Amino acid sequence: MTSSAASPALKLDALDEDQLRQLVEAGPTLGAELHLDSVLDRLLTVARALTGARYAAVGVLDSDRHALERFITQGIDDADRELIGDLPKGHGVLGVLIRDPVPLRLSEVSEHPLSYGFPPGHPPMHTFLGVPVLIGDEAWGNLYLTDKQGGPFNEGDEQAASVLALWAGIAIEQARLHERTERQRDEASYALRALEATTAISRALGAQVELEPTLELVVKRGRAIADARSMLVLLVEGEELVITALAGEASTDLLGARLPIQGSVSGKALVTGQAQRVADFAEQIEMTSRRAGLGLSPSQFVGPGKHPALLVPMAYRGRLVGVLNVVGCLTKEGTFTDAEEKLVTSFAASAATAVAAAQSVESERLRMSLHAMEEERSRWARELHDETLQGLGALRVLLSSARRALGNPEAEGALGRAIEQVDDEIRNLRSLITDLRPAALDEIGLEAALDSLLDQRREQGSIEIEARIELGGLPGRLAPELETAVYRLIQEALTNVVKHSEASRAVTQVSVEGDHVVARVEDDGRGFDSGVSHPGFGLAGMRERATLVGGRVEIESTAAGTRISAVFPLRLAGRPLRLATEKQTG
Repeated sequence: MTSSAASPALKLDALDEDQLRQLVEAGPTLGAELHLDSVLDRLLTVARALTGARYAAVGVLDSDRHALERFITQGIDDADRELIGDLPKGHGVLGVLIRDPVPLRLSEVSEHPLSYGFPPGHPPMHTFLGVPVLIGDEAWGNLYLTDKQGGPFNEGDEQAASVLALWAGIAIEQARLHERTERQRDEASYALRALEATTAISRALGAQVELEPTLELVVKRGRAIADARSMLVLLVEGEELVITALAGEASTDLLGARLPIQGSVSGKALVTGQAQRVADFAEQIEMTSRRAGLGLSPSQFVGPGKHPALLVPMAYRGRLVGVLNVVGCLTKEGTFTDAEEKLVTSFAASAATAVAAAQSVESERLRMSLHAMEEERSRWARELHDETLQGLGALRVLLSSARRALGNPEAEGALGRAIEQVDDEIRNLRSLITDLRPAALDEIGLEAALDSLLDQRREQGSIEIEARIELGGLPGRLAPELETAVYRLIQEALTNVVKHSEASRAVTQVSVEGDHVVARVEDDGRGFDSGVSHPGFGLAGMRERATLVGGRVEIESTAAGTRISAVFPLRLAGRPLRLATEKQTG
């Protein structure tokens, strides 16, 4: 194989006047083209006009100069090109110029000993002229011309094509330099934009500790630097990704929507830690939505048409925070480039830092708020038990004594009714104290507190509640934060069952499975749409409490009933709890 060749001494003696004129005009027009595809298209047009060829093609050599990696044609319509199938790679006669880059003229191409013939559907071709296209002294590709009108190609055609190929080599090198300069300029621009984005997020990190404004900044700034139609932030919550912020063409109806980590491209980006490029985002959303039964529509994310997407993981110090979804490009079609991926990846790293910091602040605030609330509940429970309940008990004793002392039936009846009312208030007060903060939860443990809670819920309605509390065998009590989280989840779930589900039966289960505590409440009620916000149902509160102790909540609801399941890392009293916001990836 010949990888380079010395430029031959060009002759112009066989050119006619018209060819000389066209060559003189062609030089400046080729040099004026600044992009490679435009140069090649202009080259083919001029070559056909110079030589009278019906068909023209440029074959671009691969990096090893063994074969053709591109093959650009003129003269063959789309229908014929479809029939031909795969483009040639440089075998047969085309390969002769690859191995020996000097001009080749044939009056009948099929008579050449290396001719392979043509594939089915290929238009017939007879006369042939091929000249190498050199950049400096190195072969870059070949110019192929076939089927000259009026006879075979002559020496004048060969000279004209050779001169044209020489000028084309100069124009191609100029176009490559121009495109390289443009690419470097774009990369520098991307780098500058990435630096600006990183600076903006860093400033936000120092000045903004609220999660919602931080997320808003991330999607708006991220969409601008990525030139995207839509940008979304999906944060990790258990085994799901939750759409938490968005900007651009995406519908606000998507906020709060959940995608499974397993089985979605966003989840793949999260799990692998590698950015994922998608050629058609609508197709991916349809597949994910259909597989998971989500009911999502591509039109909620971006306008009609085929749009690329770039899905970039957000991680901070090894902790998976979420995924940035960059959907569609405002200024171009096709996929995202390597430079754009680097830009968004850099931005995602900065965004993950800001979001993680805001999450930590929010979690700490929520923790302090819940702790203060539990302390206040305990204070009120103690006061109601030690003062109000004791006072009502003493009042009942006095009323009973007065009833026995009186001999008046009418007065005894009134006192009896008063005693019954006091008994009702005592029962209500005890129920209220249990709801506020059962003493058993602090003094005896979770199992005793749950037993009391279940008895109370049974009394509140006609529902049958089966209990499966299996916490025996532990070397000690669960950590207080974990006991509180499990108790409150069971309490809230049972309250929903009694008040809203119209169920006849419920099963409550709390058990230790490996190194986790599992809590479930399942009923046979009418169910609800778990994907829609339900004020008063406390589902958000359940998730918040679970997240703070490293757990996760899953809700399944159909017309046949509802199951709420929570899984918590097992922690015993006296040992620190590792929060969900501190989980590490391994």
